[in-house]
Amino acid sequence: MTLRAKVLPNTSAKLFLTDGGLETTLVFLEGYDLPHFAAFDLLKDEEGFEAIRNYYRRYLAIARDYGAGFILESPTWRASPDWIKKLGYPEADLFTLNKRAIQLLVELKEEYENFVPDIVLSGCVGPRGDGYIPGTSMTADEAQEYHSAQINVFSETAVDMISAITMNYAEEAIGIARAAAAHDLPVVISFTVETNGRLPTGMRLKEAIELVDKNTLQPPIYYMLNCAHPSHFSEELKTGKNEHWVNRIRGLRANASCKSHAELDEATALDRGNPEEFAGEHRRLREAFQQLNVFGGCCGTDEEHVLAIAKELSNA
Repeated sequence: MTLRAKVLPNTSAKLFLTDGGLETTLVFLEGYDLPHFAAFDLLKDEEGFEAIRNYYRRYLAIARDYGAGFILESPTWRASPDWIKKLGYPEADLFTLNKRAIQLLVELKEEYENFVPDIVLSGCVGPRGDGYIPGTSMTADEAQEYHSAQINVFSETAVDMISAITMNYAEEAIGIARAAAAHDLPVVISFTVETNGRLPTGMRLKEAIELVDKNTLQPPIYYMLNCAHPSHFSEELKTGKNEHWVNRIRGLRANASCKSHAELDEATALDRGNPEEFAGEHRRLREAFQQLNVFGGCCGTDEEHVLAIAKELSNA
């Protein structure tokens, strides 16, 4: 039986890596069709299962080579009730699909744990709606009820924590944090930000983080930023450099592209940006904000970007 991780990123100054843009890699670089950008759909057959396994192996090798910890994020960003239904799966498959995804992580951890001692298994939860556009929002209570279905499944597996990725308004983040707390599972909230460093609703990061912390009995163990280029949020962080809310941010999963979300939605080709320049921006952010110790990528990034980040941070 796989034991739960002894070290989580919020309890260590150690560098932790995670993967890049899973969905954009599978679609644009490997040619897979992902309906509704749902990577979990590949788990339905052996070819897809092996494609995702090999995807994670490439990142685990980077963590091994640079002596970093690694967060294995499950390919379940879209594996919640509404999205499963949209893809034509029966409701009962919510359980089997999420369990199968975590079992893949367990097998990978067993394969690499002698080479990467600090591997954290994370159950990934995505937004009920679009990752970029808030659309119809839920109350915190509605969000807790909706996301409890997926988090209940994770609670019966070997996950060490829950990661809510691409959250674009505070109430959904609060609901997820409460659902995770009901199972005594640590939770990480990662907010989507726009080119101005604010949430798509216009709310400032400071307000969003303080609102979630205030309205949860067991607040997130830390926060992350995702789906934006470092140049989009660096100034917002600098304005709050000496404030508590900034210190609550420990991780980044940035976009390779400097384009806005609207531009990326219309794009027909992948914008990979410049991995070396991308890594340099991460080094400068870590120098300015010493608490940052979790680094991966979001849209348009792949293992080349994460490798560049690992090199840049190890040299620093």
